[in-house]
Amino acid sequence: MPAITSARRRSASAVVHLVLGLVALAFLAPLLWLVTAAFDADAPLSARVPTSLTFDNFAQVLTWETSIGPLWNGLLMCGGAAVVAVSAAVLCAYPLSRYQLRFKRPFLYTVLFASGLPMTAVMVPVYSMFVQFELIDSMFGTTLFLASSTLPIAIWMTKNFMDGVPISLEEAAWVDGASGMQALRSIVLPLVLPGTGVVAIFTFITAWGNFFVPFVLLLDPAKQPAAVGVFTFFGQGGLIAYGQLAAYSILYTAPVIVLYLVVSRSLGGAFNLAGAMKN
Repeated sequence: MPAITSARRRSASAVVHLVLGLVALAFLAPLLWLVTAAFDADAPLSARVPTSLTFDNFAQVLTWETSIGPLWNGLLMCGGAAVVAVSAAVLCAYPLSRYQLRFKRPFLYTVLFASGLPMTAVMVPVYSMFVQFELIDSMFGTTLFLASSTLPIAIWMTKNFMDGVPISLEEAAWVDGASGMQALRSIVLPLVLPGTGVVAIFTFITAWGNFFVPFVLLLDPAKQPAAVGVFTFFGQGGLIAYGQLAAYSILYTAPVIVLYLVVSRSLGGAFNLAGAMKN
């Protein structure tokens, strides 16, 4: 019986690894096409080994109008959206985590429901509101809306991180005369810094990949981010320069990868709550 059980486990493990391998190949196939097509002068729609490596595709898209300007606009708007969303999420999540509010549970369910609303369902009233407040074609207004669209899930995530901080640490600060905001700034925020980093990355990536919102709210091509810039490669009389599109896509994904590597290395991966409790 033990031998039969062990054989079944090995068979099940082999099946699981096979399925995971197929899923990984499905995700790696588009990345393989990006890498091969970006360095291929005559890149087709299918992945192939380039006959001769070239950097002409990158040279053609590395202009201010094509990539540098949209990337800069995207960094400004998405970075600003991340800062606004994280700051607001911290201030909203702290009382939800620490105080016994009367409407706490309904409010949390409302926040969770708002995070699942499709963007297309709210764009018509949002566009009308932007017209009334004269925020159409405004990078500042678009940044605020990108921040507000990610705020519900940011509040939920930040609250979960704050729930892991023992309230006894704040009680000790309160005994020493610290106010609630001082305890939040000096005790809670340093302990949830890795968590706020995760929320910031999530907010930035969500806003960075948002095509629909800036496409509708920004009319001037000089103000549009890189997510909308991808659309320009599909409007040249039905002809698509696949090599330039692949090169642009690699440049478009680079800031997200760099941000993840920098934040993950600088913040670490865990809270040091055990040491804080001992101290």
